Amino acid sequence: MTATAPVAQPKMSHREIMQALTGLLMGMFVSILAGTVVSSSLPVIVSDLDGGQTAFTWVVTATLLATTISTPIWGKLADLGNRKLLLQLALAMFVLASAAAGFAQNTEFLIAMRVVQGLAGGGMGALSQIVMADILSPRERGKYMGLFGAVMAVGTVGGPLIGGFITDTINWRWNFFVALPFAVVAILLIQRTLHLPALAKRKVTIDYLGIMLLSSGVALLLIWLSMGGSQFDWNSSTSYLMVGGSVALLSLFVLTEFKAPEPLLNLQLFKNRTFTFAVIASLAVGVSMFGTSVFLSQYMIMARGATATQAGLMTFPMMAGLLVISTIAGALITRFGKWKAFVVTGSILQVIGLFLLGTIHYDTDFVLVGVYMFILGAGVGLVMQNMVLVVQNAVPVKELGVASSAVNFFRTLGGTAGTAGLGALLAINIPNMIADRQSDLAKAMAALGDKAAEVSAQLASGSLPTISTLPEPVRVIFESVYGDGVAALFAVAAPISLITVVAVCLLPNQKLRTQTAVERHQEGEGQAPAPAPVVENSEGLEVRRAEGTVLTEAPAIHEGDNEKKPGSPAGA
Repeated sequence: MTATAPVAQPKMSHREIMQALTGLLMGMFVSILAGTVVSSSLPVIVSDLDGGQTAFTWVVTATLLATTISTPIWGKLADLGNRKLLLQLALAMFVLASAAAGFAQNTEFLIAMRVVQGLAGGGMGALSQIVMADILSPRERGKYMGLFGAVMAVGTVGGPLIGGFITDTINWRWNFFVALPFAVVAILLIQRTLHLPALAKRKVTIDYLGIMLLSSGVALLLIWLSMGGSQFDWNSSTSYLMVGGSVALLSLFVLTEFKAPEPLLNLQLFKNRTFTFAVIASLAVGVSMFGTSVFLSQYMIMARGATATQAGLMTFPMMAGLLVISTIAGALITRFGKWKAFVVTGSILQVIGLFLLGTIHYDTDFVLVGVYMFILGAGVGLVMQNMVLVVQNAVPVKELGVASSAVNFFRTLGGTAGTAGLGALLAINIPNMIADRQSDLAKAMAALGDKAAEVSAQLASGSLPTISTLPEPVRVIFESVYGDGVAALFAVAAPISLITVVAVCLLPNQKLRTQTAVERHQEGEGQAPAPAPVVENSEGLEVRRAEGTVLTEAPAIHEGDNEKKPGSPAGA
């Protein structure tokens, strides 16, 4: 395969940067919308396609798995090939998969198309960050971070609202069609406005074995985390085989990467303190970002009786905190060039927000819950938005794609593991908490009279009860149980997030560069150094110097000698 290196071009103006970012932001919005627009409609979708609980789980899990696995692969391809073309390819894959998913006649086909959507989403998420490094220096990037935060907030909060409205007024199939115009516009905008440098070719090899081993190992691990405790017991032969298989595959991946000429993930990057601690911080922040957002929605629905659409609105304070604080901090980072104080402050706010959310109950004043969510969102925004920035600032430019995607990869991996682990804990705690309230529940059922049999049948069905439809005495008990159960998850996540505090405190406080990745390439960063100049001294000996120091001496060979001059090109 042929890879590329940028050729010099003039520095982009602010107007050109904003034009280029338009297509990137549109692509990022498409990626987020794809994951959130169906969240409030999935029960209707799966039911209409005659799917069960397993199908429901896999419609969600398949996309997350594909996104997680594909992220480092897209990052490596970005270091080897045309980033603009790769970004357009990811968007085109998304368009085709979304259109096909909208015509699904069974859950198997829907899950397959969701896998392709996840593959494309991993590309759009990773490549947008990498292309940003091409056109913006780390110092400049802060003031543009607010735009990405705004897109994330609109996509995350607006997706469930749009999906619920479309399902109620038109048909659930239009959930998959609604993002298509945005994707097509994004492809056209990127073609017209994103002008990356012309590319010079070089030969590379693709680490196919590494791709297969990493994909298989991570997929097996995430499937185990997603299905353990529901499809099979944690303490079972199936569980042990899956964990053992994942460990074996990932161990082989590590061995392969040491020997591969163009490794998928250059393990030498872990010698870089900034990269290593950023990866650790990203794993932990993934739990806070993805895990808590899932269970905050469940708290709103199960403990406060909200609908799916209302739950999306009620979690807005967290997105508002992420957007507002990260925007302000980004502008200050660009102005003063200081980043570490913001990241450390964010990690501390994250711990405080999780600890406070660990104290909520089903009847806690919602204004207070909103304040707690805002604090958590502010903390996550300060850390998450800047981890990629800090890593891109610290790693060699030739490893920019791999390093950037690795941060996203480990954050998603942490979020997946956190969601699965916290979900398993909730599944264990809720039945125990209901058992502890059995006497109260018996009294409430006795007061229902003729309705008791109907309510008992609903509770015994094995599915999650629709809290808003339960009679008040029973509803209050279940709201209390789920309120305390979800709060317990935040109390568990709070000490885990202390890992983020330690990791970001250990990050080297490096000065932010004022050069874009393209400018670093143009200056020859990461290339072999040019040979030191050769001069001739008074004794007729060649002297090779570097910064005024004699490195080697050799007899001078003058014009007319039969042998070529040492150090000259072959055939000269």
